[in-house]
Amino acid sequence: MSLRVAVAGTGFIGAVHAQAARAAGGTVVGVAASTPERGRAAAQRLGAERVFEDAAELVTADDVDVVHVCTPNHLHEELSRLALEAGKHVVCEKPLALDLAGARRLADVAAAAPGRTAVPFVYRYYPTVHEVRHRVAAGEAGAVHLVHGSYLQDWLLTPDDDNWRVDADLGGASRAFADIGSHWCDLAEFVTGHRVTRVSARTTTAVPERRRDPGRAAFARANGDDAVARRVTTEDAAIVQFETDGGALGSVVVSQISAGRKNRLWLEVDGAHEALVFDQEDAETLWRGRQDMATTIRRDPATLSPEAARLAILPAGHPQGYHDCFRLFVADVFAAIETGEAPDGLPTFADGVRAAQITEAVLASAREQRWVDVAAGEPAGVAS
Repeated sequence: MSLRVAVAGTGFIGAVHAQAARAAGGTVVGVAASTPERGRAAAQRLGAERVFEDAAELVTADDVDVVHVCTPNHLHEELSRLALEAGKHVVCEKPLALDLAGARRLADVAAAAPGRTAVPFVYRYYPTVHEVRHRVAAGEAGAVHLVHGSYLQDWLLTPDDDNWRVDADLGGASRAFADIGSHWCDLAEFVTGHRVTRVSARTTTAVPERRRDPGRAAFARANGDDAVARRVTTEDAAIVQFETDGGALGSVVVSQISAGRKNRLWLEVDGAHEALVFDQEDAETLWRGRQDMATTIRRDPATLSPEAARLAILPAGHPQGYHDCFRLFVADVFAAIETGEAPDGLPTFADGVRAAQITEAVLASAREQRWVDVAAGEPAGVAS
């Protein structure tokens, strides 16, 4: 019998979750949106069997096994808590809560509940990412000295670009870093095995006012007569220096205002023997540099390490992308539910708490203009 899945939140990411659940063999039994009308339209679009009047009803329904929480951030903690207490398995978008305290509360609930938990840090599911992790763990790269890169987007470049994430009451005190910087840091810790221990951060709100249009679709610009200006308190970009428990230094630039950059997640690991570069917009290849040469490693299941080859579901030359990562992630969630064993690298609520720990330190450093220690946490990829 296939797992019965329900999705709370039916915007861009909710649709991705629903499609991935079906691809992994689940049945989408229901959805809930911001209004019943939007829910009915989404149910038809996503092939859901029914519409729930509200998300609270969805997460506690008797005919649901797995709840996917894809709502605005301020609803994550409460909906996930209700679902866990009702005995459901929960896949919750990051951040788990609006702050670290909320993320820890939710993790405590999860620890006492029977259900499995997962957070979609899906960039882990590129085979080339696992190849970096393998080469570092096997010692082929040598001791890691530097970890650096960027995550750049442009979808909030102008005052006419707006989204609920801009509102701290809905999205949290951090926007750019919590939204996309968390993905970069998760990858950096995941592939190196290092833990970020101290950060020095600076943030900027380059667009101090944005035009809010209540009727706009997500990621669309304001263009209606009802659009009004509102002050912005969350950051558009952040620059973070850091140290790790493995003795490495690092830096990352995180931006949602870099013109022409759509989703450029770029990560370089510089080891004593070789450097490795992952570029999400060119994820079919991995750049490998040594002092005497530079080569490209292709996503070829015949030549990748076994842990990377497991994720290479298409033959070489047939590109895999973001949707494939999401489907592999949800398939691992379902496998953990059905077998009781979490596949290697499955991101769980422990990883969601870790993201909140780093975000809190980044905000404190930017606010206080000093180096700030990051709270300790479980290694990336540890199940809970």
